[in-house]
Amino acid sequence: MKILIYISFIALLLSNCKNEKTKDISEEYPLIERKESLRNGKEWENMHNLYTKLAETIRLKPNDPKAYIEMAELFMVEARVTGEHGHYYPLALKLIEQGQMMGKENKDYQFRAMSDKASVQLSLHQFENAKNTAQEAIKINAYNSQIYGALVDANVELGNYKEAVEMADKMVSIRPDLRSYSRVSYLREIYGDLDGAIEAMKQAVESGYPGYEETAWTRLQLGNLYKKKGDTLQALYQYHKILDERPNYAFAMAAIAEQEMNTNKLDSAEKRIDQAIALMPEVSFYILKSEIKTKQGKEDESMQIAKEVLTMLQADEKAGHKMDLTYARVYDQLFSDEQKALQYGLKEYEIRPNNVEVNKFLTDLYTKMGNVTKATEHHAKSMVEKI
Repeated sequence: MKILIYISFIALLLSNCKNEKTKDISEEYPLIERKESLRNGKEWENMHNLYTKLAETIRLKPNDPKAYIEMAELFMVEARVTGEHGHYYPLALKLIEQGQMMGKENKDYQFRAMSDKASVQLSLHQFENAKNTAQEAIKINAYNSQIYGALVDANVELGNYKEAVEMADKMVSIRPDLRSYSRVSYLREIYGDLDGAIEAMKQAVESGYPGYEETAWTRLQLGNLYKKKGDTLQALYQYHKILDERPNYAFAMAAIAEQEMNTNKLDSAEKRIDQAIALMPEVSFYILKSEIKTKQGKEDESMQIAKEVLTMLQADEKAGHKMDLTYARVYDQLFSDEQKALQYGLKEYEIRPNNVEVNKFLTDLYTKMGNVTKATEHHAKSMVEKI
């Protein structure tokens, strides 16, 4: 009898340990339940099942690097789909570092971890870190297109455009697909070839699967290129086409709302941006809503939303997101505080003095402030020399 009691006690103890370990995993790496509108058919069910499987693998094999890396990749996808960047990206980095530490002897795991890390660092606007991480990854595998994509993005953001073109050429030569064509498009846009940019982005869209998040993002960029060209009808067609394929894609809703605001369809614009905000907590949506309120003559409501934006930016900063250029735009657009905007704009300029967008922002800001000398200086730096 004593033996049976002892065995039962051990079994109960092991069961409690098992439950406690499972609880620890879900607490340390929690998956946020997607809103009903973001589940996209079986997509959420598949992601949830994968998360459960990976959590169980980590529980049973706590030193398995592959499970940690795959869970990090799952969180990276969820960050894009849900907009919960502040929750998922820090967790993804933690998982990547654990996977990297456990897979020290395996070059494939090391490369995969560093590739993922560079991607997260780019999303957090840690561009120099992303470039360094990607360069380390290439020492392990110089024949992977995705890692060249990270180097394209990092070099673009740092203003190293010649290097970005070289990396894009390598990326396309390895794998001509949605990711590589979209980067070619962006570089053509930077160099002033808008028609060429549209053509490359069309190829990117055609290379994707309708309804997938990355295809929706790519078609959004195509719409934005048409808007930049002045073809608002074609831009709107692309935004609505996204919603036909992925009905609750919030960024397409916001793009349509912006077009409606620009044509003074303010009630419709407000309704649409509210739909986007209900889907995900994206800062740019709140900025747009504040601008709509201003155009409606509701200054008090606009200012309240602008203050909420600052709170959101502070939360993003705590999660490791570099937000100086966004702060600069917010203080300029929403608060009309040119000095504050300049303060943050110059902080960004210190880090990225050759970036086109940073210099364009400072050109416009100095022009508004009446500083012609500084405006001319930054305008010159915003012009990319053709290769």
